[in-house]
Amino acid sequence: MNITLPLTALVMLVMAALWFRSMFGRKSSELDKAREALDGCEQLLALVKSIQRHRGMSSAWLSGDHSFEVRMAELRNEMDRQFTALMQTAKRETNSPWPCFNHNDMSVLRHHWRELGEGYKTLTTEQSIARHTHLIAKALGWLAALGEARIELTLPGRVSAGVVRNYAHRLPALAECLGQARAVGSSVAARGNCSPVARVRLMFLAARAEVLLSQALAAAPSNRSSTASRAVENLVGMIRQHLLGGHLVTIGATAYFDAATVAIDGVFSWIDGCAIDLRLGLEQTGTQAPPMLAQGALR
Repeated sequence: MNITLPLTALVMLVMAALWFRSMFGRKSSELDKAREALDGCEQLLALVKSIQRHRGMSSAWLSGDHSFEVRMAELRNEMDRQFTALMQTAKRETNSPWPCFNHNDMSVLRHHWRELGEGYKTLTTEQSIARHTHLIAKALGWLAALGEARIELTLPGRVSAGVVRNYAHRLPALAECLGQARAVGSSVAARGNCSPVARVRLMFLAARAEVLLSQALAAAPSNRSSTASRAVENLVGMIRQHLLGGHLVTIGATAYFDAATVAIDGVFSWIDGCAIDLRLGLEQTGTQAPPMLAQGALR
């Protein structure tokens, strides 16, 4: 009996099984890293949101409205916990071959935040906004890098690139644009007048918000996008009517801050919806069976 063909088929079957095991293990590892990256993105987004809120409240405080004092202190306590969680993410990312950020980067950011949180009362409104914005820009850069390197490249075909880029880039950029408008507008509302510099800045931010909103809607609309769109459009209209509409400002700092926060929260809710889509895509990718090429090898 000629046993050459059965032995050849058996060897090919074993080699195919080993290959599939290797590929499945690699795929599983990539998915685990993508899930960890998504957790890190959510932590960065929470930190960005907190720094944005502190920037807006400190702008109003420095412009004479001290009603935000207690809320700011509570927010700083919450941010201490956020930084602690992010330090663990930074340690994990440091061990990657090409880290999007590392433990030292996060330590430096935390140090600069503590300096700002302890000394913002000695700054001008413009200095406070600039220093908060610099910290936010750093975090947004890391967020975009994580989204591209750890999530987008792991989910081709499962979730559109538009969802990933909305999640890690476009919508955070929109939220930051609105966050700057909240900070500048809160200062204007607290003072009761809009300086020429603030006017130009608010005009730019309102127009920029409209552009970013349009791009995000075109890339990947979702069930939550309509609610966020209405809130953003409402805030842009409020800026143009109550802050830029005449010589006098016709809205108080607290009312403006709260309206801006509704718009920003709407965008973050949209971002949360994108995160749900991404996690679903990861789960679907993880349960997808590899093609059974071994059968072809035996024919």
